[in-house]
Amino acid sequence: MSNAPLMPMATAVWLVENTTLTFKQIANFCNLHEVEIQGIADGEVAKGIKAYNPIISGQLSRDEIELSSKDENRPLQIKSNDIEISNSEKKIKKYVPLSKRQDKPDSALWLIRQHNMLKDSQIAKLVGITKNSVTSIRNKSYWNYNNLNPKDPVALNLFSQKDLVEALEKAERRIKREKKEKEKTKQAREISNIESI
Repeated sequence: MSNAPLMPMATAVWLVENTTLTFKQIANFCNLHEVEIQGIADGEVAKGIKAYNPIISGQLSRDEIELSSKDENRPLQIKSNDIEISNSEKKIKKYVPLSKRQDKPDSALWLIRQHNMLKDSQIAKLVGITKNSVTSIRNKSYWNYNNLNPKDPVALNLFSQKDLVEALEKAERRIKREKKEKEKTKQAREISNIESI
């Protein structure tokens, strides 16, 4: 079977211990060799592996196991293994060791120099420092400005490349929007000047 269950060896251990399925059925379901299943049953293989229940994980049903137990030629059918991975996880603030805290202002300086279009609030959110700190770094009035060394925050693992790309796209959209608004106000002024003549 091409679709193996999650943790096939641990699943095989559970099936050997808790069902009357044949070694061949278990081997086909778990994409293992029959000799491995025989070794699991004899206690020679997978000694330290904890059994993993495929019913709890939703990969098998009790009915499926019973049907295959009654018919030795019937292979086990895995349920759809499409596991939804939620991407809307809350970003958890993690502890930053003292030795790494200097990296934040350094990273803010790097972002200011490399991606000048980012707003101070965006840089502050990405790096994890206050907006006032970012503004003072931009204005060169930060208390420790002379000792700052620009460092790539993605390389320092302060945030991911994806976060940076999203922030840059947002900044580009903002710049385009502001440009359109300026053009509209300019056209409105020209029209009002023409009407007043």
